Amino acid sequence: MKNGMLSLAIIAATLLSGNTFAQKKSLQPGDMLPTLNETMKNAGAGLDMAYDKAAGKNGLLVVFSCNTCPFVVKNESTTQKTLEYAKSNDVGVAIINSNEARREGDDSYDAMKKYAKAQSYTVPYLVDKDSKLADAFGANHTPEIFLFDNTNKLVYKGAMNDNPGNPQDAKEMYIFSAIDAVVAGKTPNPQTTKSIGCSIKRK
Repeated sequence: MKNGMLSLAIIAATLLSGNTFAQKKSLQPGDMLPTLNETMKNAGAGLDMAYDKAAGKNGLLVVFSCNTCPFVVKNESTTQKTLEYAKSNDVGVAIINSNEARREGDDSYDAMKKYAKAQSYTVPYLVDKDSKLADAFGANHTPEIFLFDNTNKLVYKGAMNDNPGNPQDAKEMYIFSAIDAVVAGKTPNPQTTKSIGCSIKRK
């Protein structure tokens, strides 16, 4: 009986705990850039690299994305505008693919290379092995963005615009305003918005 009760307790604890990633607390404005001391495979522009090496003079924009999520696809134009705006303001960009559960399929390294080429990425598109970086950020969606200033402090997180579900109807580019604030040494307003997209597919 004791063994049976113990087994039930273990099962209950497992069910309550859920996936490890669900317990990861998302970074909040004011938090510092997480450290990941390893080189990541790069399917985009440049060599394999540590993601934080993509930072520019005025900061770093980290974009959690993938190849096939409908929200990523419908926001491709928005992403391109965001990359261009970041570059013009000396903000570096690293696009991160954390879909480890699909690494043998739609989000394989080869598929990422094809997608990066199709999108004409001029920034790194990095493989997040075992979703370590997504876990460190507490990121759960694609697309989901995190903007850090030149002191490595998080100043904005969430969506690129005010209508990620229907970007053609968007009236405000949150990320443009956030980058403008960073360049001016000011605090973005808002600092957080709700990201809407597909869940990151962790193993």
